Amino acid sequence: MNTRFNVLFMRGLLTCFLSASVFLVSFGQDTHVISLYDGVVPNSKLAPDDYAEKNSNGWVTMVTKPELAAFLPPGGKSTGAAVIVIPGGAYAGLAINHEGIDVAKRFASLGITAFVLKYRLPDDRIMPERSIGPLQDAERAIQLVRQRAAEWHIDPHRVGIIGFSAGGHLASSLGTHYNEVVIKDMPGISLRPDFMMLIYPVISMGQYTHQGSKQNLIGTNATTDQIIHFSNEKQVNAQTPVAFIVHAEDDTAVPVENSLNFYKALKDNGVKAEMHLYPQGGHGFGMYNSTTSDSWFDRCINWLQANKLLTQ
Repeated sequence: MNTRFNVLFMRGLLTCFLSASVFLVSFGQDTHVISLYDGVVPNSKLAPDDYAEKNSNGWVTMVTKPELAAFLPPGGKSTGAAVIVIPGGAYAGLAINHEGIDVAKRFASLGITAFVLKYRLPDDRIMPERSIGPLQDAERAIQLVRQRAAEWHIDPHRVGIIGFSAGGHLASSLGTHYNEVVIKDMPGISLRPDFMMLIYPVISMGQYTHQGSKQNLIGTNATTDQIIHFSNEKQVNAQTPVAFIVHAEDDTAVPVENSLNFYKALKDNGVKAEMHLYPQGGHGFGMYNSTTSDSWFDRCINWLQANKLLTQ
């Protein structure tokens, strides 16, 4: 009887733990996973029985419970800066390792608190308005980081984003649509990133778009207004955050014009930006472009330092 009671008690305890609206699970000395939302996820509906999250060798799909994985710098090494890392995957999946975890670990080793965003992918099966689902999760991520900045020893005025491929579209969407509040607003907490880093990003939904990303986000029958709205080079203004951009000229998946046109829009609006173009490298190289000995990540750190984003 006692054994049965203990088993039932432990099962109940585990169920309560897993169903908590906010949870914190340690995966290492300085790594934690945090649920983005308290209670019901906004803009969501009951997922079909066969809709379950999958992670196959770092390729994550069917996300219904968006999360932040926090990678904290070693004790005493924090610069106070923070970066939200947004993996790409054509809005069909998340390349969570080489465009997420690996990047966050590198930032944390240099004293920059990093958060990998596992965001919902646009899907009519789990959300009423699929085109705003990813942006909701990105807005909530920066809101949550600023809300808990003191806890993580972060300067709330030095919180940036880095996005890869379609994650670059989401990052640039947050950088240009932050006044379009699609989550529960918390007065006094800005949703505007202080800086953004865009790595072979999808920017446009027009001529130079990545068709898979476009179709997954806004569908095959998108209106002209939708195409313009989600073409982020058309949404830049003088308040857009400073930017660091990387692209390979031989990228056949996401044409380099995405970065070129975004850079031009930033320049035309007086926003400081630095762009690095590589003749080769293709698409999806993560932190390491094997065609060159040059390290864009090192250049990125130099850019952060030059913009005084790593100093108190």
